[in-house]
Amino acid sequence: MHTLSRRNTIRFALLVAVVPLMTSLPAAAADVPLAIKGYDPVAYFTDGKPTKGVPEFTYQWDEHRYQFASAQHRDMFKADPVRYAPQFGNFCAMALALNQVVVANPENWLISDRKLYIFGKAAPGGPVLFQKDLAANIAKANEHRPILPKE
Repeated sequence: MHTLSRRNTIRFALLVAVVPLMTSLPAAAADVPLAIKGYDPVAYFTDGKPTKGVPEFTYQWDEHRYQFASAQHRDMFKADPVRYAPQFGNFCAMALALNQVVVANPENWLISDRKLYIFGKAAPGGPVLFQKDLAANIAKANEHRPILPKE
């Protein structure tokens, strides 16, 4: 009988130690900013259109939480996040080229040279304007990258 109560005491102590860790995981994940308003970055490449991701298929990378439409898309992103992530995170590529910070709308997008760019405005702004001088706009946006806020 003495052994049984000792085992129960150990089990209880382990339970008390583990439960706070389990309950803090979702809160920690919720503190990580959602990337591109929950859109699936892989879908732009595979489906050729913006697609909302779902919370069941999530992956944290580069201090952001990405959501995906499927486990396959999540796994593709995990294998090569640099290939699929938008070039300027949650921000408009054209605005950044103009030394401005504008939160992007993932419905306005462009893939060029296997890179994803998202924009704040649809045509005639955003992608159309960005493509008029693509190389220069990419260079300017990269030069202005330091003005982006640390989400």
